[in-house]
Amino acid sequence: MHTTHDLRAQFDASTITGYQAYSPAIADAALEAQRFVAPFSFERMTWVKPSFLWMMERCGWATKAGQERVLAISMRRPYFDGLVARAVPTHFEPDVDGTPEAWSARRDAASALVQWDPERDLRGNKLGTRTIQLGIGRALSRAYASEWIARIDDVTPLVKAVARLRRAGEWDAAAQKLPTERPYVTAAPGASSP
Repeated sequence: MHTTHDLRAQFDASTITGYQAYSPAIADAALEAQRFVAPFSFERMTWVKPSFLWMMERCGWATKAGQERVLAISMRRPYFDGLVARAVPTHFEPDVDGTPEAWSARRDAASALVQWDPERDLRGNKLGTRTIQLGIGRALSRAYASEWIARIDDVTPLVKAVARLRRAGEWDAAAQKLPTERPYVTAAPGASSP
């Protein structure tokens, strides 16, 4: 099966939505401040996932320890586009990355990483496309946590509602509740790098 890379997301003219899952303490503080504040860690890479269903696979539908709350992060598009432009792949691709040594040096020095993971369907099955997740490193985490974010929403109630419908086998009803994600094209590389 041929696998494609597909950047799909929920977005409007000024923002694009990514998802992150956290403990209640981190989520509550972020929601109140409408940015990331302590106890959020600025000392580690944080990963943003535009695919709702991939995030659900990753956090176990908000059941994994430390991932009980799912936040929708509305990020200003110029910052997201700049992040995509500067991100270095986490895996070596010979046709794109040159030599393994050059790629490894770029990856180790990168302030942002990109990883393409198998997209999931509502039942959790892997699809033939890969979806993006972006790692934001320590050098960018404070800017991400404050300047890049337009809004933070708690979508945990939605996550729990869809999970209940899945357990009941009500697939059509569950599908109707999903966020609408469509193909997203970033601005020209480097146009608005943060």
